[in-house]
Amino acid sequence: MENIKEINIYYCDKCKTPILVEDQTKHCRCTMCNSQIRYTGTDARPVYPEERLMLEASIGEPLKYIKDDVWNLKGNKYLVNGEILKLQVRDIVSNNPEEVRNIINQYASKNTYKYFNKHIAKFIEANKYRLNIITDEACDFIEEKSKGYDIDSMFVSFSGGKDSTVVAHLVVKALCTTDVLHIFGDTTLELESTYEYVKGFKRENPNILMRAVKNKEKDFIDLTVNNFGPPSRVMRWCCTIFKTGPISRKIDALFKNKKEVLTFYGIRRSESINRSKYERDYESPKIIKQRVVGPIMDWKDIDVWLYLLSNDILINDAYRMGYSRVGCWCCPNNSSWSEYMSKIYEPHRYKEWRKILVEFAAKIGKPDPEDYISEGGWKARQGGNGLDVSKTKLSAEVCTTQENAKIYALKRPIEDQLYELFKPFGLIDKESGRRFINEVLVIDKRTSQPIISIEGNIGSNKLKVVILDKKNPKLLKKRVECQITKYQLCMECLACESLCKFDALKIKNGKYTIDEKKCSRCLECVAHFTGGCYIKKILYTKKQEE
Repeated sequence: MENIKEINIYYCDKCKTPILVEDQTKHCRCTMCNSQIRYTGTDARPVYPEERLMLEASIGEPLKYIKDDVWNLKGNKYLVNGEILKLQVRDIVSNNPEEVRNIINQYASKNTYKYFNKHIAKFIEANKYRLNIITDEACDFIEEKSKGYDIDSMFVSFSGGKDSTVVAHLVVKALCTTDVLHIFGDTTLELESTYEYVKGFKRENPNILMRAVKNKEKDFIDLTVNNFGPPSRVMRWCCTIFKTGPISRKIDALFKNKKEVLTFYGIRRSESINRSKYERDYESPKIIKQRVVGPIMDWKDIDVWLYLLSNDILINDAYRMGYSRVGCWCCPNNSSWSEYMSKIYEPHRYKEWRKILVEFAAKIGKPDPEDYISEGGWKARQGGNGLDVSKTKLSAEVCTTQENAKIYALKRPIEDQLYELFKPFGLIDKESGRRFINEVLVIDKRTSQPIISIEGNIGSNKLKVVILDKKNPKLLKKRVECQITKYQLCMECLACESLCKFDALKIKNGKYTIDEKKCSRCLECVAHFTGGCYIKKILYTKKQEE
């Protein structure tokens, strides 16, 4: 199946509307009036009346463009009737958000959709050929990839954003059923408009079963202030703890008896450099047993908007206001534009978050905390730099009386939980060891021979581990230390649980358990993260290893 052809944006000055063109020749013509059209850019999105008023308020000329055809070109340039405004994003976002908000409120009653609707009608008419191509191709792709899966083995990953909304609509259209489950991953950090949108989606689609998933045990602000510091572009720990982990757990619960689950995602290559490398059909690297397909992987923003507008689909109000994306409101990947939107439309939330960031900057010793935050320094922060990472280090000494033996000084006293983390290495034998030293043996399931000896009394902070396996004792020692580190650091982030494709590993109510009957000893939960534990990865610093 061939992917759809890439398009560029041209503009017809006579019809005053964008034309999506696949064949990039010098003499392209309008699909409505046959006039010659001119190249405008690679991608664009419509500017709704609410965003247009915000733009006008930002330049101090409310309602100036109320009758005009206004678009936002990729790179945050505004296009008015085909002409690019001589405005820099940095000039717009430097405005006083309170003053802009006051102007918006003052003129909101005079704002209208009358002219916007007329311009959009022309846009739809001029590009209906493109709409048919991308719709048919996406529906064919969904039908093809769904073969071999029953309706109870698939779901739509729903975020409340425009892309997942389009995919949800396409799946229903392609499969001719509303029975495909939709899972809304509530990170607890969504924009207020997203929560309202999900409610609206449910009202408009009462036959679609929507399940909301969130981490009810963890609080983002608490983890930021007391544990990890704010997430950064380098280490977005919030995604694992508040999205991947909870969704993985829900998949396990809902699709318990399924070997593989087909997931329809609204991911697109044009969104970022990283996503440009994604395959359209792949096995999820984060959630085991999940096969991900992207029906609109090769669509551009303007394709998405063409589909939404043509089908009169309900959208998240954040797009009307000017947000280009509607993910987490405090994401380190957010642009200065998204921050400007938050200052205008969610000022209380923004001020609270900034206060937390400034206090964190002061805590880690930044000389000018306010400047550090304003310049986005927190977004580039590396791991646990500036935080107390002593708890991530293992304190141990080599036992001089026994080969391949180490004595560890634990920060968390020995509990039965400790032995659960040794199950990936083999069977736990609490009966055959020397009882006077409280020895527990780990038995290799294949050879029935002991490969690890664990010595330590319940409640003690002293743990002795002896590697008995002679094949590769150094590697086994490293893996054992991964598990000891995990025992000391575990905060139920669910990263390990998400990795287990055999549904053997569960983390709940402070307990880390591994079902020996289900565990295949693949060691994925041990070796996946550097140091064995996602929390250690979050708090990693170079100095830590010196």
